[in-house]
Amino acid sequence: MTLFDSLSKRAIMDNEAPNRSTAIINGSCSNVLNWDDVAYPWAYPKYKRMLANFWTPFEINMSQDIKQFPQLAENEQNAFLKIIGLLALLDSIQTDYAGKVADYITDSSINALMIILAQQEVIHNHSYSYVLSSIVPKSVQDEVFEYWRNEPVLRKRNEFVTSGYEAFAEQPTVENLLKSIVFDVILEGLFFYSGFAFFYNLARNQKMVASSTMINYINRDEQIHVDLFVKIFQEVLKQYPEYDTPELKQFVTNTFIKAAELEIEWARQIIGNDMEGLHLEDVESYIKFYANVRCNQLGFERPFEGYRTNPLKWIKAYEEVDLGKSDFFEQKSRQYTKVNHVDNGFDEL
Repeated sequence: MTLFDSLSKRAIMDNEAPNRSTAIINGSCSNVLNWDDVAYPWAYPKYKRMLANFWTPFEINMSQDIKQFPQLAENEQNAFLKIIGLLALLDSIQTDYAGKVADYITDSSINALMIILAQQEVIHNHSYSYVLSSIVPKSVQDEVFEYWRNEPVLRKRNEFVTSGYEAFAEQPTVENLLKSIVFDVILEGLFFYSGFAFFYNLARNQKMVASSTMINYINRDEQIHVDLFVKIFQEVLKQYPEYDTPELKQFVTNTFIKAAELEIEWARQIIGNDMEGLHLEDVESYIKFYANVRCNQLGFERPFEGYRTNPLKWIKAYEEVDLGKSDFFEQKSRQYTKVNHVDNGFDEL
């Protein structure tokens, strides 16, 4: 093996291979999945957790948000729409990236998890359309879905991640897979987080609670996705320890520092200094805190000295709650009102 080991795609069926895979990549597996005989003991608990998180946008009644959106301050409306535009782009490319990684996973149980992950990203992306179709005209919705083309700060962030994904897609090697997973952890575990903070801040002020509830569902999924990719990263390094080099360590450190800088630049533009209840200095510390958390999850030293505690202490109530069928904003049982994709709650204005 060399440091340019290429990846082999998983066979649809291999009659000569065992059902229990021999390796997470470049392994042997019949592609028949028996959950009682899998190579990675963490896979089945992860499967159950991902299933337990199942939700759809239709479960969220948007009627109150429809009334509130026109009453938001202009800067709140602007941030709301631009953050939705960002999230729509990131989850769109994430769906495709997950599928590309899954092609090279030679363990049927991990491949199954990747398929669920990709399906959840589709739901996330649908949720942004659902929210926008509830609160703004179609013409505005179309503009929001074009922000990624026209906002220079957004384009710089997006190109930073997509370049890492494209390197893997164009040359699927062990090294490029590892590096692309670093970009994935940044996308799902850092680049969403100033946007999440914005929505949670609205919710704690009893604004746009339905939209923020949906964001919490997404946040909960993304935490599981980050953990799944971290586990894949660690398993690949176990299989190919020769890739665990000082150069990889330096790459991870530099990449997270750059990612944090880009996220802070975005926060300065989108949140600024006049967002009620959300101070830019705290958001910048929050971004560096999460850059440290994610780097440490991957097994590397934290890139920012200090920043060991979450400066937005109030946000933990929104990030870490296990929702189930309980409304985490109102702390009472949620009475779901199923609405169809046409009215989105308009009949309850």
